[in-house]
Amino acid sequence: MKKRVRVLPARYDVVREGDESRVVHVVLDGWAQRYKQLADGRRQILTFFVAGDLCDPNVFVPRTMDHSISTITPVRLAEIPKPDFREMIQASPNIAQALWWISLVTVAIQREWTTSIGQRTAYERIAHLFCEMFVRLRTVGLTQGAACDFPLTQSDIAEATGLTQVHVNRTIQEMRRDGLVELRHRQLVLPDLDRLMSVALFSASYLHLDHIDKPMLA
Repeated sequence: MKKRVRVLPARYDVVREGDESRVVHVVLDGWAQRYKQLADGRRQILTFFVAGDLCDPNVFVPRTMDHSISTITPVRLAEIPKPDFREMIQASPNIAQALWWISLVTVAIQREWTTSIGQRTAYERIAHLFCEMFVRLRTVGLTQGAACDFPLTQSDIAEATGLTQVHVNRTIQEMRRDGLVELRHRQLVLPDLDRLMSVALFSASYLHLDHIDKPMLA
């Protein structure tokens, strides 16, 4: 399998909406995000990527990108050319099956985020995002007890949850007073994850963690 590994700085656009889709991106280290941006500059973050995530598994279908991908932190990224990726899927039933799982989880996360924006309160939305990212990081061994690295700014959280930055700030302060979260030095601490999950109405079932045999693309 041919691949190129790139090291990219924080806040760097890997691909922009409208670019020709030529490669599949796999995050090896760091955080990235998928987003859509309106003509007036307003932006909606659609998902976050962490180590091991395949950013665009269906990139070999469209000719051009219908969304943008950018880094949040410095990122080490593998790029697999579309023909090699297609050949790899055709040659390995296990990889093809894992790709279906990745697509399933991607869509499930999007449904959950849509439900958050449509129905959950601001408190529940942010709590749900914290729970999701902590569980995803824990699954790939990137948590330390009740803590994990958390490079998202309040602006990032606002653009992911459909809230204003001021509302995010007030809500996080309330969560701190309630003893549910601690945010300091780009680290998130969840003293009582079970309680936070209850507040967020969070169930990890949509992440389908009972089947985590991802393809070894890296």
